[in-house]
Amino acid sequence: MTKHKVKTEKWYSSSVIMGWRKDQSMATRRRLALRSHKGDKLATARALQSLANVTQDKQTKKLARADALYFYALHNKGK
Repeated sequence: MTKHKVKTEKWYSSSVIMGWRKDQSMATRRRLALRSHKGDKLATARALQSLANVTQDKQTKKLARADALYFYALHNKGK
């Protein structure tokens, strides 16, 4: 019997390119993310939460989640 390699499919794709990278400063990451979503704090938070949920890199998960929580807090503060 031969073993077949299973190719994993990338099922997550974002419709918005944020320019967000884990090696950027916190202010830069947040500015780029918010600008790419045209100032919509909730959309920015959801996009970063999606990134945090699908990534396998621990540092990316931690930073994306922190940024998402920041934007959720800003959104809730504005209500």
